[in-house]
Formats: sequence, structure tokens, C-alpha cells
Amino acid sequence: MAQTIDIVVPDLGDFENVEVIEVIVSGGDRVAREDGLVTIETDKASMDIPAPEDGVIEKLTVGVGDTVSTGDVIGQMTIAAEAAPTDEEPAADQTRVELPRVAAAAEPVGGPSGPKEPGGGPSGAKEIAAKAAPTAKAAPTAKAAPTAEATATVDEAGFAKAHASPSVRKLARELGVDLTQVKGTGLKQRIVHDDVKGFVKAIMTGQAAGPGAGAALPQTPVVDFAKFGEIDVQPLTRIQKISGPRLQASWINLPHVTQHDLADITALENKRQELKGPAKERGISLTPLAFIMKACVAALQQFPRVNASLSADGEGLVYKKYIHLGFAADTEQGLMVPVIRDADQKDVYEIAVELGELSKLAREGKLKAAQLQGATFTISSLGGIGGTAFTPIVNAPEVAILGVSRSSMQPVWNGSEFEPRLMLPLSFSYDHRVIDGAQAVRFTTFLGQQLADVSGLLQAIP
Repeated sequence: MAQTIDIVVPDLGDFENVEVIEVIVSGGDRVAREDGLVTIETDKASMDIPAPEDGVIEKLTVGVGDTVSTGDVIGQMTIAAEAAPTDEEPAADQTRVELPRVAAAAEPVGGPSGPKEPGGGPSGAKEIAAKAAPTAKAAPTAKAAPTAEATATVDEAGFAKAHASPSVRKLARELGVDLTQVKGTGLKQRIVHDDVKGFVKAIMTGQAAGPGAGAALPQTPVVDFAKFGEIDVQPLTRIQKISGPRLQASWINLPHVTQHDLADITALENKRQELKGPAKERGISLTPLAFIMKACVAALQQFPRVNASLSADGEGLVYKKYIHLGFAADTEQGLMVPVIRDADQKDVYEIAVELGELSKLAREGKLKAAQLQGATFTISSLGGIGGTAFTPIVNAPEVAILGVSRSSMQPVWNGSEFEPRLMLPLSFSYDHRVIDGAQAVRFTTFLGQQLADVSGLLQAIP
């Protein structure tokens, strides 16, 4: 039969009216014996008040900011009948059970900068620990310490410096979290349970902890540049603040490989120059990117894996029966990626028209959310600026991206002699979990063949 017992604050020694700085559990939570229930903080040290038995918390009657003293009832919990005391105290519906004496956390108030004894430990920890010596009644058996495997990734030096309660440290050890990278949101910047959980969630969703630092990676040095001369700090744009973490998450989580190749676009450029005038009369700017996009459509149809995405559980591939092409647009606010939907159902002229419209909207900052979503493959063209090659970052959850640099005339051996050909550098970055090197080079080779076949690119959509 289950019983309800009072949760009583144990002997705190000479300390009275100790402030509650964190409530760890709430009504209805199931806890194990010695699990932390609330964290209190004296002027010397912090400590957790643990559960006296396995059971379910009925209610806690204290909150953050309240004060407690030895013997105060801070709540009730329900325990199994066999867990209730039977030898020295009669069983009852309401039984006051004294908690095990609480050992102080080995840290001073306020973290590593708080007052310490000459020996390096907190000045109040020894006092409380001495008063918490075992009584005649046997203390509950302590839980087994974490295994070496569980703590292998924990920075012990960081734990010594972190401003956190014992239960938070225990949680961090179980999750392998380096507390030096967690920002505390509790009283006096104390790290609380939600901070640790939020840190883990941020890593799992690819959000890096702090600018310039990879998820769970050592942070880069923080430098006071003003020491060396005059500086001017400018805030990042809204787009840069959004795109930065996404790019960092993709770079950290995807094993990137970049395949570089050259495509002969001599015939394509000659034909484009021929068609550019008539197209302009129709209000169409016939840029090389329109032809490149059309060639990419053919390549994605030939290699559907490049148009796919890895499933959320990592156990399969999601093949998309549509082709939506994103393209990088350079704006004053930062890089934007508008999307041409159903590019496989449009000819070169239709793609060119939509390219112009979306580029104009991007520069004016008038793109709608729907015009920035759903891309299955992205093209980043720097040809109008320069460069010979680069390594574009895959725009996850896509599995590949094509980078295009400036074309140049190069001598190409035709079997009997060198002849001048206009060559376009291609940089194809891909997620190596989905695409291997052989598939990547087959893709760029096929893409180069499509770019050389200008008549095929100009065929009307059936």
C-alpha cells in the first residue's frame, strides 16, 4: 500500500533561512532516492536536497526565492509501502521522514570567483560536511558513480569552475556536456537543468553554442582588438544572423567533399550571344545562369540521388519527384537563396524570366517566405565576379550544391592540336553519406556534356 510522507529539510548545521535557488522537480514527477528535488544556497556553498525514497512527488510547497531551515517541510511524496519505515517508527498515512544529511557542493557561491580557503576549497563546505557525518542509523546506499565511458567526454577542470548544483553536474556528466560551454540563466548566472537540456537540444538541432564555435567544439580565442588600434564594430544583418548558424550547422554535420571540373561552353556562349538581342526585345535577360540551370535539370533527372535528401532517422533517402532550383543571390543585406519551382517544367526563356524577377525582389528585400523554401538543389554562381574554384557549403537538407566560377579561354587538345575553348569551372560539393566520389564525377561529367549540347538545352518543354 502506498503512503504519503513529508519531505523534510535535513540538518543544515548553523545555517538558517537558506534561500532556494532552483526547483528541480514538480508535482507528479517520479524520482529515485537521492535524486535532487530543490537546490539551496548558503553564503558559503550550494547543495541539493535529495528525495528520501523512490516515489512520486505529490507537491512542493517552496519556490525559487523562498527560504528554508532545518526541519522545514517542503512538500509531500508518495512511496511504496515496503519503502516506508517499519522497525523504529510506526507506519502511518502521514509520516515525517528525515532526509539524509546533505553534503555541500564543492564550490563557493558565485562560482569560481567566490571566497575560498587557502587550501582552495569553499570555506563553508568543510563545516557542513563535518555536521553531515553519518548517524547511528545507516545512510542510504549511494548510487554507483558514472562509468569511465559515461564521463570520458567531460572536462573535469571545467566542472570545477562551473557555477552549478550537484544535480546539474550529475545531469551534465550523464549527457557528456562540457559545462564551460553552457550559459547559465539562473540566479547569479547559475547553470540550471534547463540550461543543460537546452544546450543538448541546440547541438542536436545544429545550433552552435556561441559565435565562431562549433557545437561541442573548443571555442576560438576571444581577442580585445581595441588593444592594437582603432576599431569599428558593425552589427550583422538580420539575414546574416539567420544564415550563419545554418551554414555552420551544415558544415559541422555533413561530411563535405567538393568535386572540381571544367565544362566546355564555347558553343553555348556563341548561341547565347546570338539569342541575347532578340530575347532582350522581349524583355528577357538571357544570362548564362539560365542555361546552367537548364543543364542541371537534365543532370538531376539522370542522377535522382542528387535531388534527394537523407531521411530524418538517417535510415533512408527521400526521393523527390519535383525539381525546385535555388540560386544564391548577392544582396546588400547578405546572401539569399530564392527558389525557382518546377524548373523541370520550364524552358530556358521561362527560367531566365523568373531568374530576373526573383533577383529583383531579393535586392529589394521583397521576397515572400514561399519563394525561399523547398529547394531540392542549389546553384551558387560567382561567374560575374571572378574566381577559378571554391568549395560551396551544402544547403541542408539538400545533399549537394553546384558552385560556378568565371569562365575563361583555355587551350584544349582536340587530338591533333590545341584550340581555344571557353571553359567553365564547376565546383560540386556533396554530402558524402549520400553521394560517393564516383557518382559525383559522373554527375559533373554529364553536366558538362549537357552544357556543350546547346541545342538540347533550347528544346521546348513537351
